[in-house]
Amino acid sequence: MFPSREEVKALRKRYPVGTRVVVDRMGDDPRPVPPGTGGMVVAVDDAGTVHCLFDGGRLLGLVPGEDSFHAVPPERKEERGWER
Repeated sequence: MFPSREEVKALRKRYPVGTRVVVDRMGDDPRPVPPGTGGMVVAVDDAGTVHCLFDGGRLLGLVPGEDSFHAVPPERKEERGWER
């Protein structure tokens, strides 16, 4: 079942391009990305799939509801020790 336009819009807001994500678990993928692998969102398509470029170079889509993943909050400059 495909998400509504409103659901896709909400996913794009929650996972904008450039957002860092981490995989918790993948559903039925025959070659799943291992749990704990990080990546960067490159697109959210009209079907609601969150396409990511994972550390190590693999490009794969995550399906909300089928795959479990979470966004990583961006680091603040103060936390990195830059520019005080």
